[in-house]
Amino acid sequence: MTPNNNTEDFYKKLKEQLSDTSLWPAPYLYKFIVPSSVAKIKEIEDIFDHIGAVITKKESRTGKYTSVSINVRMKNPDAVIAKYKEVGKVEGVISL
Repeated sequence: MTPNNNTEDFYKKLKEQLSDTSLWPAPYLYKFIVPSSVAKIKEIEDIFDHIGAVITKKESRTGKYTSVSINVRMKNPDAVIAKYKEVGKVEGVISL
């Protein structure tokens, strides 16, 4: 996937907001909606493996989707954005 201007503008604005509102390193809460597939959820978990992330999952009422919340201490806004970009490569994932 080639990043478009809207995506790059979003990340630029996010970086500014994160820089202005937190002292780094700081805890950060990621939230994703993932199709309820063991493989897709594992892909997300693997991206945050070995960095001390606390991951909680909650399946939707119908079981079609799973909410994945990840609380992890990140070193700076660039590290936060890098993880969003990694997760963005997983098909069907919605970042909240």
